Amino acid sequence: MNSLRRFLCVVPLFLVLASSAVAKGGVKISEDKDRLRVEIDGKLFTEYFFADVPRPFCYPLIGPGDLPMTRDYPMQSPPGEEHDHIHHRSFWYAHGDVNGHDFWAETKTNPIVHQKFLAVKSGKKSGVIHSQNKWITGAGKWICSDERKLTFHSDTNPKIIDFEIKLMASNGDVVFGDTKEGSLAIRVAESMRVAPGTDKKAPRGHIVQSTGLTDTNTWGKAAEWCDYNGLVQGKQVGIAILDHPKNPRHPTWWHVRDYGLFAANPFGVHHFQNKPAGTGDLKIAAGKSVTFRYRVVLHEGDEKESGIAKLYEAYSKQKF
Repeated sequence: MNSLRRFLCVVPLFLVLASSAVAKGGVKISEDKDRLRVEIDGKLFTEYFFADVPRPFCYPLIGPGDLPMTRDYPMQSPPGEEHDHIHHRSFWYAHGDVNGHDFWAETKTNPIVHQKFLAVKSGKKSGVIHSQNKWITGAGKWICSDERKLTFHSDTNPKIIDFEIKLMASNGDVVFGDTKEGSLAIRVAESMRVAPGTDKKAPRGHIVQSTGLTDTNTWGKAAEWCDYNGLVQGKQVGIAILDHPKNPRHPTWWHVRDYGLFAANPFGVHHFQNKPAGTGDLKIAAGKSVTFRYRVVLHEGDEKESGIAKLYEAYSKQKF
């Protein structure tokens, strides 16, 4: 009962009712303590953690064949996983230089704090989590805000998440600084990584970009989409991130690593292109905002078998 009261404080009653009235076989989003639980066709797809965490994030991401597509650490500590980069929490958005403050590395203790839900909707074809968040320094200074919308589709094969984020200069000018440490990010399942992990004999995964570049050659390169695929429990699966052509600085650069980090970063020009520091700074004037949109695809097979190029072509035509 107390949990329900907390939820009603931040979500209008009609949204709670809408989220509970889901048709069978669709997307159901329900509250569970410090998170929202997202189910597709009656099965767990992910959970959106928003309370008492360094920043909001989704964990796990359950892909085709009910396979876990993201690493468990640091939410859990199973054997067989590298315990590096504690801030790589499954699927998240953050950045390493916002007015000079690091919101990427959790050791800097600058949290992105959930403020309220603007919408929580279940549905037969899709479900939506729309939230508002504040970026606050460890000293308590309010730097900026965001509104992020995650749309989970139930009527698609492969599985699709649409991610939209509006970065708002709600407390003065904001500069998203030129650093590789950001921004829309996934830490893929350990068995999908390109570089050897704890199991040195395990098959290698692959990274492929729309430009044709592969594996370690993809880091810091610009491309319309990027795909990270490999084996999970012996089955070939992958995750693709598609950068919408209306995004600022499209095509984005990719902070994608052979050990499993997979991030779209439109700001890190200095690191990615060896240009003077600050070249990639993006300033948002007080009272203004900038919006980015991405599509995340969880698919079977590799990028060719799943038709990522065609999926990108369709997504690129989507109007907002």
